[in-house]
Amino acid sequence: MTDLTHLSIAEAHAGLAAKDFSATDLTKAYLGAMEKARSLNAYVLETPDKALAMARASDERIAKGEIGPLEGIPLGVKDLFCTKGTRTTACSKILANFVPTYESTVTTNLWRDGAVMLGKLNNDEFAMGSSNETSCFPGAINPWRRKGSNVSGGAGGVEGTYLVPGGSSGGSSSAVAAHLCAGATATDTGGSIRQPAAFTGTVGIKPTYGRVSRWGVVAFASSLDQAGPIARTVLDTAMLLRSFAGADAKDTTCVDLPVPDYAKAVGKSVKGMTIGIPREYRVDGMPPEIEKLWEEGAAILKDAGAKIVEISLPHTKYALPAYYIVAPAEASSNLARYDGVRYGLRVPGKDITDLYEKTRAAGFGKEVKRRIMIGTYVLSAGYYDAYYVRAQKLRTLIKKDFEDAYAQGVDAILTPATPSAAFGIGEKGSGDPVEMYLNDVFTVTVNMAGLPGIAVPAGLDPQGLPLGLQLIGRAFDEETLFSVASVIEKAKGSFPVQDQWWA
Repeated sequence: MTDLTHLSIAEAHAGLAAKDFSATDLTKAYLGAMEKARSLNAYVLETPDKALAMARASDERIAKGEIGPLEGIPLGVKDLFCTKGTRTTACSKILANFVPTYESTVTTNLWRDGAVMLGKLNNDEFAMGSSNETSCFPGAINPWRRKGSNVSGGAGGVEGTYLVPGGSSGGSSSAVAAHLCAGATATDTGGSIRQPAAFTGTVGIKPTYGRVSRWGVVAFASSLDQAGPIARTVLDTAMLLRSFAGADAKDTTCVDLPVPDYAKAVGKSVKGMTIGIPREYRVDGMPPEIEKLWEEGAAILKDAGAKIVEISLPHTKYALPAYYIVAPAEASSNLARYDGVRYGLRVPGKDITDLYEKTRAAGFGKEVKRRIMIGTYVLSAGYYDAYYVRAQKLRTLIKKDFEDAYAQGVDAILTPATPSAAFGIGEKGSGDPVEMYLNDVFTVTVNMAGLPGIAVPAGLDPQGLPLGLQLIGRAFDEETLFSVASVIEKAKGSFPVQDQWWA
């Protein structure tokens, strides 16, 4: 019998509708896989009782012929999405025992469409990180390993031996790649969906800012955050995004636009489209395998009938420094609510100020503290104009660069997703945090401009690790991205993990 956990979402949905197996069977298969893979640290909370109850309810609906768009599909939920009655920590000690009394809009939509919740997935603390190493829990581990690696018999997190799954949505990418869920929720503030997807051979899309409600998602940087899915195929990701998206009165930044049936865009011809190749993304020191992958992606699209043109996005070089002013500034404001008074961790003090200081000192990790301090500094009197205002002006110019390219007839832009393949745990950022921040060099422009971007697996590096390409589209034109990404996927095939060494 086929391993049910190796079915795509589309295949599993068809099998459930045909009654080849039940939602309970499918859910039990995933729960069994999760049990064998706990050493990957992908989940920070498993919810088997809830999953089985939701699966049984799904089976009852299927028996009546009531089959939702995601009926019976088991998903993992990044621990940034509030889930009613189920612990939500943002992987921070300051929210260690927080149990929401409400459900995020995204997960509400998923359960409405019949999906099943397997548990909460690991992430960098408050989504601040590119490797899942800032989580207050043991960091998630990438199920991929370097060619010739002798890792076996379970993961232990030894520095350099195991690979990071990317961040901040590292638990989501690890779980999807290791077949511990059919798909997962994720968030992207500067690349936190696309970089983990590229590191694990999975597909991840950051939708246009405003396409998906942020209500009930723990905030990092409110003008940059956007929720999206990670899955194993372009079609699966399209199916998930349709459920994620839609207007929401509880989020005033969420746009009231019709949500297309994204699945219909998958497999569409790209003949006659114009694909832009930005010269500014050819950064110094780019590994030859990344350059080769980019060229191969362009050749695939050209062979499929697309026109390939070089374009200029002149303000790209300012995107990363501007991002690391805007994002920490917004984070310092958003995280002020965690004070030990209303909810979460509380460390007693001799007075209210002492309570604040002791609670935040004990509750926040090193990276979160660093970003709060940077954010507070750039917003402070005397520095606001020099840093924050200037960064926002640059953001406007970055957005205009993209608008100019699309005005000249470009339909989508092709770039690398990351500057390298997955790196080892403990290999980056321990002495110089800027080294870790550079992982976002190809992705932050998309968030600064509020545009949609998708990462699709496209090859392997010399060590046998997955590499991804990124496609950037016009605002609210995710359909074009799914069409173009599916052409690359069809030409390159899928990149599944070769062996379950962790089991």
